[in-house]
Amino acid sequence: MSLTATLFWYEVHDPAVVDRATYTLATLGEPTINTGLETVATVRRPPFSLTGTYTYVHSREGVGTGRADIPLTPRHSAGLVGMWEREERGRIGVEAYFTGQQRLEDNPYRSQSEGYVLFGGLVERRFGRVRLFVNAENLGGVRQTRFDPLVRPFQAADGRWTVDAWAPLDGRVINGGMRLSF
Repeated sequence: MSLTATLFWYEVHDPAVVDRATYTLATLGEPTINTGLETVATVRRPPFSLTGTYTYVHSREGVGTGRADIPLTPRHSAGLVGMWEREERGRIGVEAYFTGQQRLEDNPYRSQSEGYVLFGGLVERRFGRVRLFVNAENLGGVRQTRFDPLVRPFQAADGRWTVDAWAPLDGRVINGGMRLSF
């Protein structure tokens, strides 16, 4: 078993920001501060392995009472990946990832995103020097358009007709391929 934890703290002085309502660039008088924790734990018992991750991020910017979380930065995120692997035969893996709520900026539909979970899997089979694989991501079909439209009901001050992406836009993705080793 291995466990790694990282604590972090960043202070960015004189940060440049864009006010999307007026489309003006400004320098803030107070620093942007990012603090958090990232952990990774892995348990291995061949031919199995399990890896879990968790990240906590507290990022704030602004001045005085206008100080708020930095947009599109989830406070909590986590992942879990399980794998069975035999070098001579192949591997099978499953994964799940959680992304927590995020503050949204200049979004006419909501000021805070929804949290969501993504699931996926991988199957790979080895035949000598050839490996065939099928990879599946976002099997639950999570898409931002299932929460709200992407197109804004009116044009933003900066000319955009769409909102920022805060969740997957493409839904399920399944692909396959072949790897050759030399």
